[in-house]
Amino acid sequence: MKAALFDLDGVVFDTEPQYTIFWGAQCREFHPEHPGLEHEIKGQTLVQIYDAWFSGPLTEKQPLITERLNQYEQQMDYQFVAGFEDYIHQLRGKGVKTAVVTSSNQPKMEAVYQSHPEFRSLFDAILTSEDFERSKPDPDCYLKAAQRLGVKVEDCVVFEDSFNGLKSGRAAGMYVVGLSTTNPAEAIRPYCDEVIANYMKDEN
Repeated sequence: MKAALFDLDGVVFDTEPQYTIFWGAQCREFHPEHPGLEHEIKGQTLVQIYDAWFSGPLTEKQPLITERLNQYEQQMDYQFVAGFEDYIHQLRGKGVKTAVVTSSNQPKMEAVYQSHPEFRSLFDAILTSEDFERSKPDPDCYLKAAQRLGVKVEDCVVFEDSFNGLKSGRAAGMYVVGLSTTNPAEAIRPYCDEVIANYMKDEN
């Protein structure tokens, strides 16, 4: 491994339960006929959620939901997944390049930087939704990350939690480690080379 590429939510930060709360409220308001929808859309990008569930008559509600989401993300608790900080420092100490590859946008990242002023120093590159032409599961984002770091795809390891993210890493031809923070280990196992619960050695 010459480069470690990390998704953000559910991989670096244990934020998925907070997003479930947010989307649960939106889904109950706009899709009361579909209880539990917030669990079905886990790991999807905002564009994918809008296209599937908030298009047509609900298109006009997208700006309102986006505004709510931006405000919510400013107040979120960005707690690292167990063991992540030690692991990232170990990687960097061994000369492994590191990058965040996330579908989150710049306003969200500003909230992250405010919560963790040290965040930028943990990575050689941070790629956000503004850097990609195509969203996960397309491999575009991970291919761009490898290019930015100057590393061959076969020397990259992807850390992901969502089905779309796992598919993206695999489509890029990279070794894929799945975190069972968002979906059960047995559900994501077919989409990755290895499954871990977190970065604590004694718990994997």
